[in-house]
Amino acid sequence: MKYAKGKIKRVFVVKFEHGDDLLKELQGLLEKEDIKRGVIHLIGALKNASIVLGPKKPVIPQEIHELSFNDGREVVGLATIFPENGKPKVHLHAGLGKGKKVLVGCIRSGTEVYIVIEAIILELDVNASRKMDEKTGFNLLEPK
Repeated sequence: MKYAKGKIKRVFVVKFEHGDDLLKELQGLLEKEDIKRGVIHLIGALKNASIVLGPKKPVIPQEIHELSFNDGREVVGLATIFPENGKPKVHLHAGLGKGKKVLVGCIRSGTEVYIVIEAIILELDVNASRKMDEKTGFNLLEPK
């Protein structure tokens, strides 16, 4: 285990509106406000998105199981923000549901907001970033 100790700096309350590309708008906000590290809590709905549902088999390197939806789903999510190659990088996991169908995974692309997504961003003052892990092939969190 590795860890770093820090503090909360600023807090942002954000409303993403119908038709917004959630990940694109979020990335733009992070760059505009110079938010390099943080946590995001969000609730609302997505019309469509592409989501990684985990590995096809639990081996390294992994072959991911990815699925897209376009049927509108409720969403509750949690994300981290840490620098990757000098830019803030969002890592967003969420539960997405419609009726009795529920998906949980890492949201990757095609994130069109349906009606609204409300988000709270807590900017962190902590020494941590993402670093390429040769074994997994992923940019993983590296607390310092």
